[in-house]
Amino acid sequence: MTTVRLNSADPVSFDTDALVVGFQSGPDGPRPAAGAEALDAAFGGRLATSLTSVGFAGKAGELAKLPTFGSITAPVLVAVGLGESADAEGLRRAAGAAVRSLAGTARAALVLPAGSAAEAEAVALGGLLGAYAFSRYRTDGEQKAPVAELTVISGLTGEPDVTERASVLAESVSLVRDLVNTPPSDLWPAKFAEIAEQEGGKAGLTVEVLDDQQLREGGYGGIVGVGQGSVNPPRLVRLSYTHPDATKTLAFVGKGITFDSGGLSLKPSASMDWMKSDMGGAGAVFGALVGIARLGVPVNVVGYLCLAENLPSGTAQRPSDVLHSYSGKTVEVLDTDAEGRLVLMDGIARAAEDSPDLIVDVATLTGAQIVALGWRTAGVMSNDDAVRELVVEAAGAAGEGAWGMPLPEELRKGLDSPVADIANLQPERWGSMLAAGIFLKEFVPDGVRWAHIDMAGPAFNKGEPHGYTPKGGTGAITRTLIGLAERHASI
Repeated sequence: MTTVRLNSADPVSFDTDALVVGFQSGPDGPRPAAGAEALDAAFGGRLATSLTSVGFAGKAGELAKLPTFGSITAPVLVAVGLGESADAEGLRRAAGAAVRSLAGTARAALVLPAGSAAEAEAVALGGLLGAYAFSRYRTDGEQKAPVAELTVISGLTGEPDVTERASVLAESVSLVRDLVNTPPSDLWPAKFAEIAEQEGGKAGLTVEVLDDQQLREGGYGGIVGVGQGSVNPPRLVRLSYTHPDATKTLAFVGKGITFDSGGLSLKPSASMDWMKSDMGGAGAVFGALVGIARLGVPVNVVGYLCLAENLPSGTAQRPSDVLHSYSGKTVEVLDTDAEGRLVLMDGIARAAEDSPDLIVDVATLTGAQIVALGWRTAGVMSNDDAVRELVVEAAGAAGEGAWGMPLPEELRKGLDSPVADIANLQPERWGSMLAAGIFLKEFVPDGVRWAHIDMAGPAFNKGEPHGYTPKGGTGAITRTLIGLAERHASI
């Protein structure tokens, strides 16, 4: 795991393998950002001119590498663009992009604006997230190791919490990324539950696991129905964290489909190869609980991981089957590929029994989220406008894209069933992300504040790496949930 520390040393003489320097863009070309003035002087004031000559303009995320020829102690200088200015997320992305570009380098120092604790933490966190690599299955030796040691050059002193918090957040996100990237042959429901017990226990969480027999006896018809087609039976994991000074309780519920073939309503093959990521919601809940516990946030939090494998077989649930949910409501299954809402309905109803101040469910729920908002922006729905805005604000502060969406009442009729209390799918495609949220809302007891985060796109990056985000599992929404816990601790 990459380590990070603060140091107030002179960057000109600092002993490191590569020095990352921030540049802002301007009408006259790139100019050194705050903290980099001494470096420019070490190059005789010609550093910006040299960068301009290789086409570097200081635009956000832009990178350029230059040999230093002894002008400074570090042999390599990496210029990273910050645009006209950079907020915390801009600093995180710049640090992450620069550190990603330095894979194979042992040590790197970051000379980016870090005059405040918030800026220093953003630089440290971005660098750590950018240093992530998933190499568990690589045998060719071609993948370069990430930077092992990061130093944030800053005039701050006595701020150990800055790097400590950044390290906890990065490790929580990396835990989720690892789970999402793990193939389903090595991450089935019982295995996920075992990891939750081991890692959750290390973090001080109380962990309870219900197996398939207990789920059947307990009336968890949604989780049992989705998982009954697989030889790997389902699980429900309850994680709990308590703090002696807490006055608020949050409940997080995560969709954990360790592989989603669509069941008998089989997906096309082109839509199936990345369905190992369909447990990203449960991963985010797990990573957040671990991070909250390690940070010692003064709030009580329970987390539910609704784990199942959705496969077709002679024992799989069928379209037109009726499930008896944990809440007591019956559900007609019109499409077995609308399975995430079936496991979540049981998790939400169970979470309500903990009398939380807020329930938040997180799921890679609908392809319609990607159609509506793209690959990087999650949709947030709620039965309370203030809660919806709170979640969106927490996501924005964490640098995780989210957008508030409505729950139009007229869409509820499309979920009517002639044989059960509700159907799991509306017949029309239009507004299907919102209809899924309306379905889940049916299982939230009256008077309970609830929010639903659909992050089907943000959970898995099918494109090229960008900023601090790697290809594959992203760990999205983990930091949003931690931020929500911290906000409730201060209410």
